[in-house]
Amino acid sequence: MNCSFSKPVMSSQVKQKQGTLNNFLKRKVPSSSEIPSSSSDGPVLISTPTMPKDTIGIGNSNEGGRNAYITTGYKNWKEPRFDKHVGDVNSFHNKALQRCEDLVNQAQSISVATNKQYDVVRKANRVRLISTVDACRFCLKCALPFRGHDESETSSFKGIFLELMDLIISQNVELKKLPKALGNNKYLSPSTQKDVAHCFEEEVLKRIFDEIGDAVFALLVDESSDVSGKEQMAIVLRYVDTHGFIKERFVGLVHVMETSSSVLKSSIDTFFAKHNLSSSRLRGQGYDGASNMRGEYNGLKAKFLEENKSSYYVHCFAHQLQLVVVAVVKKHLSVGRYFDKITTLLNVVCASCKRNDILREAGRERVAKEINCGLIMTGSGLNQELSLIRPGDTLWNSHYKTLMRLIDMFPSIVNVLEYIVKECPNELSQRQADGILEYFETFEFVFYLHFMFHILGITDTLSRILQKKDQEMVEAVSMVESTKAVLQNFRESVFDKVLAKVSKFCGKHDIQMLDMKKDYVSSRSRNQRNKITNQHYFKVDCFNAIMDKLLQEFGDRFNEFNMELLKNMADLIPRDSFSQFNASTLLRLSEFYPYDFDDREKIKLEHQLSLYHQSVLKETNFANLKTITDLSKMMVKTRKHLSYHLVYRLLKLALVLLVATASVERYFSTMKRRKSSLRNRISDDFLNAYVICAVEVDELVNVTNEDVIERFQKMKTRRGQL
Repeated sequence: MNCSFSKPVMSSQVKQKQGTLNNFLKRKVPSSSEIPSSSSDGPVLISTPTMPKDTIGIGNSNEGGRNAYITTGYKNWKEPRFDKHVGDVNSFHNKALQRCEDLVNQAQSISVATNKQYDVVRKANRVRLISTVDACRFCLKCALPFRGHDESETSSFKGIFLELMDLIISQNVELKKLPKALGNNKYLSPSTQKDVAHCFEEEVLKRIFDEIGDAVFALLVDESSDVSGKEQMAIVLRYVDTHGFIKERFVGLVHVMETSSSVLKSSIDTFFAKHNLSSSRLRGQGYDGASNMRGEYNGLKAKFLEENKSSYYVHCFAHQLQLVVVAVVKKHLSVGRYFDKITTLLNVVCASCKRNDILREAGRERVAKEINCGLIMTGSGLNQELSLIRPGDTLWNSHYKTLMRLIDMFPSIVNVLEYIVKECPNELSQRQADGILEYFETFEFVFYLHFMFHILGITDTLSRILQKKDQEMVEAVSMVESTKAVLQNFRESVFDKVLAKVSKFCGKHDIQMLDMKKDYVSSRSRNQRNKITNQHYFKVDCFNAIMDKLLQEFGDRFNEFNMELLKNMADLIPRDSFSQFNASTLLRLSEFYPYDFDDREKIKLEHQLSLYHQSVLKETNFANLKTITDLSKMMVKTRKHLSYHLVYRLLKLALVLLVATASVERYFSTMKRRKSSLRNRISDDFLNAYVICAVEVDELVNVTNEDVIERFQKMKTRRGQL
């Protein structure tokens, strides 16, 4: 499979043409005074004053010629001189244009003409290249590594790409019969693999940018370091496609030397210029809470707002939700101590494989016992093996699963802790396990376990919804408001329900239940009795105090939905037969986007809104719509986006505004899985192509082999034409 192009012997006719061309190139170029007025050899390639005025320049003798634009300028733009200059098919201009196109065409170049291939060789090389493209497509689609540790002929495993090529050759009769190619154009080499991967990358990006076109879009940016210590900036674009769907497309990783706002802005500008994107079409920015991103004066947000006042910034809702939970944990001493104990528990129980095995075995015995007693049901997917889940460091809502497992596996966890206290030779682990057991036997632990489990359950639902790719801003604001209302109701009426669950848990696991009418005794000073009851302490000082802090943080963090911009967007929601529709409010919304609606279009928009409202109320297709995403899809489907194009433009602006940057975090996870510790020498260019193709699989599968082969041929000068 070492595919190359053989170099045939040069014929006498080709040599003669080559010599003539070399003599022509060596010939001295005459000055303008030496050029004859006419020539029998055809048109002269150098402009001369003897040529017709309409052929050489534009305008009269004072304005035409080669100095028309750099000295005196040109004024007679209304005269049809450009058309006369271009002329018919056989004009001097069109002939020069054709010669230029022939010059840059690889198939007609001298190097190809002097290395003329037979059709059999051309077809054979094409077959080899197609098999290489198929193998690269498979590796990119499945995000598999190309290279192997040992790629020699004697290796038992030469890497996925070469092993896949061997399989393709063994199954393809035509490819198997081809002789081994000569030369050094090897289509199985690492450089060829990277070229093909870059071809796939360019085709995927071409489809994405063609889909965006001249439409407005939003920008999502985040930075993270890879395994080799390089700072990578991920760029994601959010836009509405031609069918009315919201899309968030990953378009590249950019290596940055530092994460200052000026460097990030310069890198993004370079990326925009490379792909013909204009910051004037930017209508939204989504970053995390870092100061270099959201700084009011020198942040990346501020630099884009200086260029485009309509590029509104929204702090990632999912990130703000995390900050709300973190703030509550940090500001309340008892809650912070509770989570410290959970962290210690995970470090002690999950520290060794033996302790994990004891935990799993204790869980199996408990499940078997409860099944025999008829306490739990059996069935497909029920009673599966469980283990403690270590929460993520940067996502506090991941503690929700940890607390859920702690409630389900509490007896098994207690057995493991007792075993550590009795049998573990490590004295530190013994002391930690004994302290956790002592804390587990308190009413305070059970109370905070169920209390925080309910709070994290509510916020976990919102967090999952916010991380959807097609989430719209208006609906996200509504869900935040709903979550805040649920938390408010939780504060006012759910304390007794939490207390009932705490009492049930204490009775099941033989934990002493406190008499809520007795005086509260602090665990730090048992001899000192306060003048408050247990009911007052746990309801007022704990439950209400924590809920008040949580609701206050919600109001402080989620201040975006107080903006008039987002309030006006709510009138686009089609729920309940467009009950929130208000034409005057939507007209005010258009004023936030001066680049999209001029004064004349604002007048037209007012008329279109009235007609649009009456039209959608009468049609049954719009009766059961819930979100503005559904509305966008239906408008395209019924072609109302053409009749009411200004209303649809306003709708797209509302859809483009960002909700969360969770998609960027997912792409970083993809990058870290691809560039691992065993593959830490992947170049930035290949990593970029690799991650783009691995993420945008939907676009990758639509790229044809012919597209890749054509781009592969034009990527660089190649001796053989395919």
